[in-house]
Amino acid sequence: MNFTETAFEILGTVVVASPVGLLAILGLSTLFSRPLSETSISRLTQMGVLFTMVPGIMILALMLMVGTRYVPVELGDWVTIPEQEFHFSLKFVFDRLSIPFLLLSCVLCGVVGAFTRRYLHREEGFGRFFLYYAVFFCGMVISSLAGTIETLFVGWEMVGLSSALLVAYFHQRRNPVRNGQRVWSVYRLADAAFLIAAIAMHSMTGEGDLGGLMGSGVWPEGVAAITSQQAFGVGTLLLIAVAGKSALFPFSGWLPRAMEGPTPSSAIFYGALSVHLGVYLLLRVSPLLEASLMLQALVITLGLISAGCGALMSRVQNDVKVSLAYASLTQVGIIVVEIGLGLRYLALIHIIGHACLRTMQLLRAPTLLRDYNELENALGRRLPEGASPWTRHLPEGLQGWLYRFGFDRGFMDIALDKWAVGPFMNLFRWFDRIERRATNRLSSENHRQSDRIELHPESTGRAAT
Repeated sequence: MNFTETAFEILGTVVVASPVGLLAILGLSTLFSRPLSETSISRLTQMGVLFTMVPGIMILALMLMVGTRYVPVELGDWVTIPEQEFHFSLKFVFDRLSIPFLLLSCVLCGVVGAFTRRYLHREEGFGRFFLYYAVFFCGMVISSLAGTIETLFVGWEMVGLSSALLVAYFHQRRNPVRNGQRVWSVYRLADAAFLIAAIAMHSMTGEGDLGGLMGSGVWPEGVAAITSQQAFGVGTLLLIAVAGKSALFPFSGWLPRAMEGPTPSSAIFYGALSVHLGVYLLLRVSPLLEASLMLQALVITLGLISAGCGALMSRVQNDVKVSLAYASLTQVGIIVVEIGLGLRYLALIHIIGHACLRTMQLLRAPTLLRDYNELENALGRRLPEGASPWTRHLPEGLQGWLYRFGFDRGFMDIALDKWAVGPFMNLFRWFDRIERRATNRLSSENHRQSDRIELHPESTGRAAT
């Protein structure tokens, strides 16, 4: 192993170990009831972000100097089952896709962490917020650099768990807890599709290495090593996972519910990073789209529908955070269309620009509302509101329906409750009734037998003799 390979391995290990170390320190201090001060927590968070970003920049500079476009860092096989041809290996990849997304995650997590230090100053849940934040940051780093489908799933789960916990951050109130459960339920559906796709990939290629799935060539020149039918099946499952994580149609209903969390978590999760993690997965497996024309058409259609619904719903909301969330959905839908059309570098640039813009808007939203009210008070009147020009010439009946469609969030929650949650609940209620009948029957028979023994104990004794 020469000097360059050794440097890549050391720097790559530091990039992954820094967020893990931050999570371990904050988690152990909470576990052993040794709470840290706000200053210590903030400094540890900033150091964790810095020790992740600086080695990442050094790896990028070294890659440019050497002229390589692909640097794998393998930390060994952790689980090996020879009979099933299965092995779980920790492999991280630095390439043209992972490094920009890693640096974006570090920059935005550092900015939002510094903002949160002042925003949640002297709040009761200050340490709890940064603990969940460390889980999220660790999950984003692992997801960004994952070289195998199993490693990506680990980071994917950490991001989802921290998202649901931060939605329910104000757990003293009922609505945040219920909305956190709703978000977690949608994530469970997306995670199930992701897990089935991972198992299918193992059965098709014999391993979970994303490089093996994509065949020869590094991103974005990789070519899928499976057939068109296999690509459509696996790609459809991954598309369900992407739709659940990025709030695409028809799973967009959980997005406004996620605004129950603090403003910093709304900015970093649903304006910047978490909402883009699904499309990042789509970019990572984008060679699958070229292997199946039907899958490509499905991706473009889903992106167009999501962008249209987001544009309509963002215009009729009465909450600024919800309006910005649906505006994010519009841009994510456009990014999905770009990926479906094969414009991968454009989609990556779009993700970076949109994440930075939306983070700034969501962090600025509370102060903007205050400035807006102060301006109206200074003028002594309300500021004029202009009508949307693209709906001005529509019939009144159609305008009313579009308003109701947007205000009710596309009836997505109603449809999911009726056609997905309702049948599921009815099925398990039926199972519960069967179990109760069987339990009651057995308990009544046992009760009658015990009564018979108590009334005629001598007959039981003679029978035993």
